[in-house]
Amino acid sequence: MKSALLSALRGTAGYVSGQELCEALGVSRTAVWKGMQKLKKEGYQIEAIPNKGYRLVESPDIIDPDELSSIRQTAWAGKKIVYFDVTDSTNIQAKRLAEEGAPHGTLVIAGRQEAGRGRRGRAWESPAQDGVFMTVLLRPDLKPKDASMLTLVAAMAVAKAVRQLYGLPAMIKWPNDVLLSGKKICGILTEMSAEIDSVNYLVTGIGINVSNRKFEGEVSQMATSILLEGGKRARRVELIEAVWEQYEKYYDLFMKKMDLSDIVEEYNGSLVNLGRQVRILDPKEPFVGTAEGITPKGELLVETGQGTRRVSSGEVSVRGLYGYV
Repeated sequence: MKSALLSALRGTAGYVSGQELCEALGVSRTAVWKGMQKLKKEGYQIEAIPNKGYRLVESPDIIDPDELSSIRQTAWAGKKIVYFDVTDSTNIQAKRLAEEGAPHGTLVIAGRQEAGRGRRGRAWESPAQDGVFMTVLLRPDLKPKDASMLTLVAAMAVAKAVRQLYGLPAMIKWPNDVLLSGKKICGILTEMSAEIDSVNYLVTGIGINVSNRKFEGEVSQMATSILLEGGKRARRVELIEAVWEQYEKYYDLFMKKMDLSDIVEEYNGSLVNLGRQVRILDPKEPFVGTAEGITPKGELLVETGQGTRRVSSGEVSVRGLYGYV
């Protein structure tokens, strides 16, 4: 009932009467009143005026399936939502759900992670109330060699959502980081279960620094948050919804051609490394060159002076010559 009440309140710019709510939800006036009292206890500011009805004034920054469902505009992303107050990792939980038969688009969200990971097994800080920690389960008809491109799709979605919601100039550091002011606000990790020529399922985990006020140790040199850059707190559910609205758009473009050809130009326009000298930290053969953008297959083009090389993500990392970017 919580989700239905919130949807009804958000469905009008003014007041909605108790009678209208009763008829829409098929419940009694007493049930509506009790529902409103429960919302108020959870931190929702609701104005009630006799003969006019109820109006939602402000919503708290909380995450739960009802809150997410009440604002969901996506076609398939988040149609099924699984929420944990605390879990080891949303990727781990998404893989478990995938093995149990959970459908394409299942969204796993956590208030806090205790074993969040980034690429190459790096730990990802997951403080409660400060970030977004989520994973989407995908079951695409896709070759395993093409799966890594979905990490770039996710980066595009996050960057676009941050720019549209907050007016902040989010950029992408190929292949899986989103930045503000040259510092990381988001990391992305895609993992898969596959056969030789087909994908059983993919999980793409996204961690976003939203309301962090500070970072400790070495992390402080390369991480920031939406709060630190924008100067005000962001409602995490709005950011979650915005990311998946953008993700569906870019995912559909990707699946039409099974590559990034329809996204390349926009991606390169958001690529923080574009035209800059970078160091490719390939375990087999590190080298230096100038980043020239990505290919339709998501490879990074790097001009070395001896020709242009195509770099696939895999275990490769990219760094600026004199720092993180």
